[in-house]
Amino acid sequence: MSSPTTTAPRHDEPHLAAPDLNPSFTKGVFLGEIREDLVFPFPVMSAEESESLRMILDAFRAFAAEHIDSAKMDHDGKFPDEVRHGLHELGLMGLNIPEQYGGFGASAKVFNRVFGEIGGTDPALTVYFGAHESIGCKGITLFGTDEQKQTWLPKCATGEIIAAFCLTEPGSGSDAQAMASIATLSDDGTHYILDGRKIWISNAGYAGLFTVFAKVPVTIDGKTRKRVTAFIVDAHSEGITLGLPEQKMGIKASDTRTVTFEKVRVPAANVLGEVGQGFKIALEILNSGRLGLAAGSSRGARHILAEAAKYAKQREQFGSPIGSFEMIQRKFAQAAAEIYAADSAVMLTSEMMDRGHIDYSLETAACKVFASELAVHATSEAMQIAGGIGYSKEFPYERAMRDSRINMIFEGTNEILRALIALSGLQQPGERLKALGSAFKDPLHSMGEISSYIAGRAKRAVKKPEFTKVHPALSKEADRVATLIHSLALAVESAIMKHGKKIMERQFIQERMADAAIGIYMSTAVLSRTTWEIERAGSVNAAKAEMDCAQLFLADRYRQVKRSIRRISRNQDDRMRAVAERVLETGEPAPMGPTDRG
Repeated sequence: MSSPTTTAPRHDEPHLAAPDLNPSFTKGVFLGEIREDLVFPFPVMSAEESESLRMILDAFRAFAAEHIDSAKMDHDGKFPDEVRHGLHELGLMGLNIPEQYGGFGASAKVFNRVFGEIGGTDPALTVYFGAHESIGCKGITLFGTDEQKQTWLPKCATGEIIAAFCLTEPGSGSDAQAMASIATLSDDGTHYILDGRKIWISNAGYAGLFTVFAKVPVTIDGKTRKRVTAFIVDAHSEGITLGLPEQKMGIKASDTRTVTFEKVRVPAANVLGEVGQGFKIALEILNSGRLGLAAGSSRGARHILAEAAKYAKQREQFGSPIGSFEMIQRKFAQAAAEIYAADSAVMLTSEMMDRGHIDYSLETAACKVFASELAVHATSEAMQIAGGIGYSKEFPYERAMRDSRINMIFEGTNEILRALIALSGLQQPGERLKALGSAFKDPLHSMGEISSYIAGRAKRAVKKPEFTKVHPALSKEADRVATLIHSLALAVESAIMKHGKKIMERQFIQERMADAAIGIYMSTAVLSRTTWEIERAGSVNAAKAEMDCAQLFLADRYRQVKRSIRRISRNQDDRMRAVAERVLETGEPAPMGPTDRG
């Protein structure tokens, strides 16, 4: 929805709100803590939310059944006007815009459920919807002045103005420090002159509004420095040119283009937030986009799994439906358990958004990584179940494969998000050890700090955290997750002590830490949801479907996370690095045989 590669924060760049004011479940996990108050009880929609959601979904489904032909839109490479305008008339373009500005004012729980429904119907249409609401005009909702909101949001809510998000550049994807776009304040201070080029911009061809990020020269301590700043830019301004629509592998109906800004005059009143706060604003906006992508990915996986199930029941081989074969059943079971986990985590994280005063940045990243990879894997398995017809354009599997793959790239590649999770999680343990290092420089006057740390580490090594709000039927699984949290915290601390500052360069280790943290968060969401499902149903037996999915997922994820943690210290990183460097140098994995050696 935004550019395929987007910004990861520097590890020394704080979240918008101070960590002590915004508690984080996943950051606490890196310290060996379980903040049950952040994940229990599992969120439930209010009666008003449920009724609103039902009405929205009923209206959208009726519209989709009559007007949305995904195969045709994929073939034509565009949306019919009736489809776009239909979304406008349904009020969906203002779904999470506050009511006072003409929007629906939906909660994050409702918004992401609708996002998922659109994603399951047509992923390309999700791009149109999400690029507008999740990121395009989201910055105005979050950081705009009253005047900016009054000027832009009512027209965004009706679809009169479509928004787009402009961050990525030819030389600046994940490395936003390399951003070349520049905005210079005029001599009279009334406007900025914006020059730059943005690529992979979704909705560019429809946009009436761009949220644009550019560096602004500012004077600090007598020196001129360039600081990234966010701007609201009228898409019809003189000096803006659009490239031709990109020819993409999937989501073909969505509009993606290059946008060039040449001496574009942007009123000074259109600065979004404060000058120099562009990175932080971009990160906060992308949190919303990532969770929406997770919702769409999970629902898309659910949709294609349903298609595969219908086929597996009617397709017979060797006198039996292929759905009766255990190797086929394994594919359905694994996908179902992972979809259950993804849906649980999206709902839980949506509630964090709705509550406010919670740092959910790592949770949205975790949801996006997990759900986007789930969608690709589930689609691949569905295609395998379908056999030859799965590879045919006549059926939806190959299109679903093409469409789902972009979600591992959108809103920050999954590699960048893993680095974000690890580096953000490392901050507090690192600060604790840094303070200890300072104490050792003056041990005579710091014996209290040193003794406190040693005692604390000994306590942490022996005593693991525990879940107290999980249903007794899940006590074994909860204890296992708590064990993983304990093990990860100790492994993180040991890795910091071993590698010091160089841990920032050890991405093999960062990836394992991130995978462990993602698995722990997904597992926690499953524990929370399944506890609620049992209590809602009145007994474990009455919630058997949910229990089966939960226990299958938790057992599988326990094994995977345990392995990731073990490999933080015991690994083949040196050998892996050597092989990779050889491939990069020669383009070959290894000589094919004696004849290749000359």
